[in-house]
Amino acid sequence: MTLPRAVPAEMERRAVVTAFLRHDGRILLLRRSDRVGSYRGRWAGVSGFLEDPTALAQALREIREETGLPADRLRLARAGAPLEVLDRKLEVCWIVHPFLFDLDDASGLRLDWEHVESCWVRPEEVKSFETVPALAEALSACLEVGETDG
Repeated sequence: MTLPRAVPAEMERRAVVTAFLRHDGRILLLRRSDRVGSYRGRWAGVSGFLEDPTALAQALREIREETGLPADRLRLARAGAPLEVLDRKLEVCWIVHPFLFDLDDASGLRLDWEHVESCWVRPEEVKSFETVPALAEALSACLEVGETDG
């Protein structure tokens, strides 16, 4: 999928973070609940609107809120380049700031109200899930070339 470069002037731009957690080579996917504002029932990484001073600080806050995992259990593996993702139905251009964190111990993970299910998958399996727009591309932005090829 080629991501758009030109954003229509009338389209709202919203900055968000998407944080991927990796444990034993697998990526955590979370299924969005019916209580969230968009993409209900779709699979996603840990995500949220960019409100903190930096995208990294926001990613760490979202991880803590959505999974209960504190920052001291995470190691930043990579910050990917931001992606522009157009959603013409919602008339929004998402500016996605992707991050990949390694996690040695996945115990104690708990979901908040934003998600109803979680699973750990190999990176190449992400594209087989019904996800939020461009989730596989956001993950690819955080992985080294060839890592998603299996």
